[in-house]
Amino acid sequence: MMKKLLLKGFEVELFTGSSSGEHVGVASLAADDLQGFVKEPDQRNLEFVTSPEKKYSNLRFALLEPRRNLRNWLAMKKLTILPGSTLSLGCSKNFERSDIKNEYHELIEKNYGTDVVTTSVHINFGIENLSNLFSALRLVKCESALFLALSASSPFLDGKPTGVHSQRWIQFPRTPKEVPIFKDHSHYVKWVEEKLAEGVMWNERHFWTSVRPNGPHRPYELNRLEVRVCDLITDCDLLLAVTALLELRIISLINNPKQLDPLLASKLTLNELAILSDLNDIEAAKASVNSTLSHWVDGSVISCKEWIYQILESVEPLAKEMGLTEILKPINDVLLNGNQSIKWLRGYAEGRTIQSLLEESVNFMEQEEILSSSNSYI
Repeated sequence: MMKKLLLKGFEVELFTGSSSGEHVGVASLAADDLQGFVKEPDQRNLEFVTSPEKKYSNLRFALLEPRRNLRNWLAMKKLTILPGSTLSLGCSKNFERSDIKNEYHELIEKNYGTDVVTTSVHINFGIENLSNLFSALRLVKCESALFLALSASSPFLDGKPTGVHSQRWIQFPRTPKEVPIFKDHSHYVKWVEEKLAEGVMWNERHFWTSVRPNGPHRPYELNRLEVRVCDLITDCDLLLAVTALLELRIISLINNPKQLDPLLASKLTLNELAILSDLNDIEAAKASVNSTLSHWVDGSVISCKEWIYQILESVEPLAKEMGLTEILKPINDVLLNGNQSIKWLRGYAEGRTIQSLLEESVNFMEQEEILSSSNSYI
C-alpha cells in the first residue's frame, strides 16, 4: 500500500496593481528583474513556478518566498500583488501585450482577447507510472468541480459582481471544447495528434482544460498530473489544504483503483462522464460550495458541500497515517464560512465597495508573508 508523499509543485499566476485594487501591468519589467518569474501574454499578470517538493513545510516556503520578492520589487514602484482571478476593477476591454514580438502571444490576443487575462494556481503531482497517472487523471477530472468550488475567487469583473463565484472559469476559453475521459496513454496520444493535425490545438501546450497529463515531452513522455481548475488561492494555508486533499485522494485511488477509478467504478460510460464533469465544473463556477452537482459513480444529485465532507471522511484514516490531518483543517473553514468569493460577495451585499474588499485582502496576503516563518508543517 502506498503511503509516501508525492512530489508536488505549483504554477502560480498573479495580478499586479495599486493598493486600491486597480490593475497595473509590469510583467515585462518584473520578468527581466526577478529570477523565476515569467510574463504572461498580458502585462497585468505574471507567473512563477516552484520546484517539486514532497514536504509541506518546503511547499510553504516555495509559495511565499517568490511573493515576498515580487512584493518588495513592486513596493519600489508603489504597486502591490492583487488577489482574485479576474480583472476585478477592470478594464477587460483592452489587451495589454507584454511582448509585442511574441507570435504566440499575438495568436492568443487575436483569438481570445482578454478572456485569458485571469490568474490561477496549477497544482502538479509527480506520477511516473502511466497506469496510475491516467487513473488519477480520470478521478480528478470527475471531481475537479469540488476543487474549483473550494478555490473560487473571481466574483467581480470591471468593477461589478458577475453573478457567479468563478468568473474566471466561465470566461476562460477551454480548449479543445470537448475533452474525453482517456482510457490510457495511447488513447491520449492519438487524441492529441488528431487535434494538432486538425489545427484545433496549435501546439502541445494549447490544451487548456481542468486537468491534464504533463511531462518532459508531451504527449509521449509524461510524469505528472497537472490540476488546472483552481482559481488563484492567495491564502497559503488553504492552498496547502486543497493540495493535501488532492494528494490523499490520488494515493487512495492508487491503493484502491477498483473503488475509485471511474473507468472501473462508475455506472456511466466514459462519454457520459466527460459531459458530467464539464457540467459540474460550470455549476461549481456559478455557486462554488453552494452548488448542486452530479456524482460520477452513478450520476446521482449531491450537494457540493456534502460531497467534499464525504471525501474528507474517506481520507481521514490515511491523513492521520501520513500526518496531514492538521493541514486539511482550512477546508472545513471554507465549508462553514465560505471561500474567497463568498466572503467578498457577503461583504459587497453588506454595502462594502469592491475596492475596500480588495484592499483588505491585499493586507491579508502581506501579513501572511510576514508571519509565515512562525508556522511549521511536516
